[in-house]
Amino acid sequence: MFGGDVLAVLTIRKLPDPILTQKAKRIRHIDKELLKLADDMLETMHDANGVGIAGNQVGILQQIAVIQLTDEDEPLILINPEITMREGERHVEEGCLSIPGYRGLVRRSLKVKLRALDKKGKLLRIEAEELLAQAFEHETDHLNGKLYIDHLVSRDKLWKIPPDSAE
Repeated sequence: MFGGDVLAVLTIRKLPDPILTQKAKRIRHIDKELLKLADDMLETMHDANGVGIAGNQVGILQQIAVIQLTDEDEPLILINPEITMREGERHVEEGCLSIPGYRGLVRRSLKVKLRALDKKGKLLRIEAEELLAQAFEHETDHLNGKLYIDHLVSRDKLWKIPPDSAE
């Protein structure tokens, strides 16, 4: 817990909520409220069994995202994240907490480089492949007002998943 307060599970915004297609604003100051938001976003993501969540998805138009691929991984708090390099292309199955009940086949990069600030304002530069690269692209897309369905390989590559499946 970074902010030191009681954690809250936030409401995850779902399509067709217009906030999901709006561009988030850059964060100028890292303060206690922002750290509390990061904590709450992590709690919300864990509660929903996700691996990442962006500000837009919890109704906050600020460039903040959290990612944690497994319980063993240290959570990543990404402030003002941006992809600085993309390499290659692959087709991967993807879903989103804001589009529950669906999965799709999307175009993603083989490798990406990401630049962001951490919770202390320190500059991070991370090179990623596979699921982490996919998560970086997915969450930075959210902050730019884009959804994974904008990257579908083709319109027929979106399918409904059974209600008892994990998102």
